[in-house]
Amino acid sequence: MSLSPGKLKHMNALSNEAGVIAAAAMDQRGSLQKGIASAKGVEESAVTPHEMEEFKVAVSKALTPHASAILLDPEFGLPAAAARSSNAGLLLAYEETGYDATDEHRMPDLLPHLSAGRIKEMGADAVKILLYYTPFSLADVNDIKHAFIERIGSECEAHDIPFFLEFIGYDENGKGEKSLEFAKKKPSVVKGSMAEFSKPQYKVDVLKVEVPINPTYVEGSRAFKGGDFAYTRKEAMDLFRDAASVTTLPFIYLSAGVTNDVFIENLEFAGESGTEYSGVLCGRATWLDGVKIYGQKGVKALEDWLADQGVKNISAVNAAVKTAKSWRPRVGL
Repeated sequence: MSLSPGKLKHMNALSNEAGVIAAAAMDQRGSLQKGIASAKGVEESAVTPHEMEEFKVAVSKALTPHASAILLDPEFGLPAAAARSSNAGLLLAYEETGYDATDEHRMPDLLPHLSAGRIKEMGADAVKILLYYTPFSLADVNDIKHAFIERIGSECEAHDIPFFLEFIGYDENGKGEKSLEFAKKKPSVVKGSMAEFSKPQYKVDVLKVEVPINPTYVEGSRAFKGGDFAYTRKEAMDLFRDAASVTTLPFIYLSAGVTNDVFIENLEFAGESGTEYSGVLCGRATWLDGVKIYGQKGVKALEDWLADQGVKNISAVNAAVKTAKSWRPRVGL
């Protein structure tokens, strides 16, 4: 894999001096609206666009001085993009939030008023797409998703902007992703997805991936609640190496809504296993507890919490991500 000079410039803007992407993520929309509504004790529809923007601005101001970049959405995140620290690059989401709950296949859709070119004009250094994907879904379903990603990859190539693809695994049988049964299947879902989207026709520049285990089912882990387990600690680290073996693309880990302590342990697994990941895009593990504070006490209380605990959270992630490896050798630099 090689990068055009334009894409290389943007990738450098998203990375720290070590060539590692240590990015914050604040592109949540539907889930953030739901969380604020719950904290305020109101209907979701009562949460205003101003409140969504205000929360994101507070997160951006507090966390981007400690991040190499931030991921935001173009719907409510542009004021936060303008408020970010000068050291931080910018990724913007291109997809609609969530997925159609009436569609068992979780088909993707794009924000209708955007294009990769428009995202670049907004000042972004990368286009990010979230795709719900499992290699075990129906072939016809996955063929549609493959074509969808091919189109976006070509669009990003035409506009000379990096393409970050995030894929989230799911149970194609509709039984949910929290079970022991799915925990045992998750490594093959992650590995198969990484292998598929590393193919050249997708023109993906960075894979944004889940860790290939469910930490709740790692025997003796911080998230383990006792009872049946899916993997020992050694087996978990073997699974990190196994998933990483199928790609030569740069890949980074997402926090996937786990607590800060659990995400840090996931990064420790990656580091101890020798997995050559190139960083993180870490969202809720740094700021999630601030949602309740904002909803109940307002923006000043949120800002105070972020300045203290939020900074501690992202600093802990930054310490853990020192085991990451530069993406530059993966693009021939």
